[in-house]
Amino acid sequence: MLDLVNSPFPAAVSDPFAAVLIAGDAMVAAAEEAIKLAGGRVVSRTDWPQAAGEVGRQASRAVLVIEAEGIADPMLADTLPRIDAVATALDLQLVVALDRTSIDVVAAAMLGSNVQLLCAPTMPDRIAALAIAAEMIKVPPLRESVRENEAERLQRLNEEVARIADVLARLTRREGLDVTAVADRGTSFDHELPTAPEVAIDAAEVRRAIRSRRLRDSFFGAGLFEDPAWDMLLDLFAAELERTQVSVSSLCIAAAVAPTTALRWIGKLTDAGLFERQPDPFDRRRAFMALTDRASQAMRAYVSSMQRAGLQLA
Repeated sequence: MLDLVNSPFPAAVSDPFAAVLIAGDAMVAAAEEAIKLAGGRVVSRTDWPQAAGEVGRQASRAVLVIEAEGIADPMLADTLPRIDAVATALDLQLVVALDRTSIDVVAAAMLGSNVQLLCAPTMPDRIAALAIAAEMIKVPPLRESVRENEAERLQRLNEEVARIADVLARLTRREGLDVTAVADRGTSFDHELPTAPEVAIDAAEVRRAIRSRRLRDSFFGAGLFEDPAWDMLLDLFAAELERTQVSVSSLCIAAAVAPTTALRWIGKLTDAGLFERQPDPFDRRRAFMALTDRASQAMRAYVSSMQRAGLQLA
């Protein structure tokens, strides 16, 4: 455990951000340490049985840190939807740590642009997510004020990224951890889809493309050909053609990347209007993912164009 008082790591942000912590006794120390190293301060902390009610008392925008690791699914299923409703109303940023076995129950309640889901996170994972959330709460909501100049915001974000990179580098050297930084570029999906005559599309062809993509890993090693967005699009498209349903945890497996990375991409593609979450009518602890109508139309047009050009789906 790091000494927070005499820590060798500088604060990640110049102005401390407020953090509301929901955690059982076993996870309090790790969560508070990450918040401290990221430059925040815990303004309130509650255990799970009182979580929803205590979050509702938060008056200002803050980062809501939820330690769901080790929490039973029934408790998560009962509490998380209420927390999410309060957090949305208060415009809070959420950082949620969870177990692999809880992916479906957590994602069924929380999946959006204001949520970062961290599956079995390391300390650097926590610090990086908190730094991003801290930056996001600095941006005034549109309903309250006009967005700041984009160039100024990017400059400030670059400064915060530099600070957190220094913290992670120091932490990595101290604990011998392997940290990989991934920068996401903004993407627009506003282009109109080309119209084309209908061509028969076989789900087996899509599944063959998925298998061929995984086969590469057996020869060259994992991690060299990561393309989680396309892997998940292919998996959901095949499921649509087969008229089957895909859980969030299954989609994470199809992404062929770490669960935290897969969850981030699921949220990103949902925000982009390509994925949609469909609650399981028989089990509120689970949700299915599917292509939106726009994404389905785009996939069909793309595959049809590939077929007419004599090209194989890959």
